[in-house]
Amino acid sequence: MEAARQIEYYTIEDIYALPDGQRAELIDGQIYMIAAPSMVHQRIVMELSYQIKDYIRSHNGDCEVFPAPFAVFLNADDKTYVEPDISVICDNNKLNDKGCNGAPDWIIEIVSPSSRSMDFYKKLLKYRTAGVREYWIVDYEKKQIMVYNFESDEMTYYTFDDKVKVSIYENFEINFHEIKLE
Repeated sequence: MEAARQIEYYTIEDIYALPDGQRAELIDGQIYMIAAPSMVHQRIVMELSYQIKDYIRSHNGDCEVFPAPFAVFLNADDKTYVEPDISVICDNNKLNDKGCNGAPDWIIEIVSPSSRSMDFYKKLLKYRTAGVREYWIVDYEKKQIMVYNFESDEMTYYTFDDKVKVSIYENFEINFHEIKLE
């Protein structure tokens, strides 16, 4: 009779022990390697980060925007560590030199072929249950943006021809038609 196979769980210490330059995320004790982003992915991250930072600054806001790599420790345990493409944190008490302890207010993930199931399933559930207020999934291959407003329990589809309203701010929208993809 064969012995039951023991499931191995990893911790944040295992993430810190990875070789320099190797990036990974940890969700519920399972490690998921992160592939290098494409040029289009990085263009979108930079453009969105710039627009968000500019809006916050022009409105004397207290929130801060952090593009990846930026550590987010979603839960009060050592089994979940993520690096969202863009994190917006409005509670400065959550920030320290290591990253963000707790849920950011707004997270944006830019879908890449290797991250599709993570962004649409695993992370969606983790972000919702951790207390993220707003979650955007930007799929540049399909030219779609899925906006999850967890506070009002709504999900809205947009295209890259639309202006997308930011729920956590009163008068802020991002015009995806103006974002250069190529």
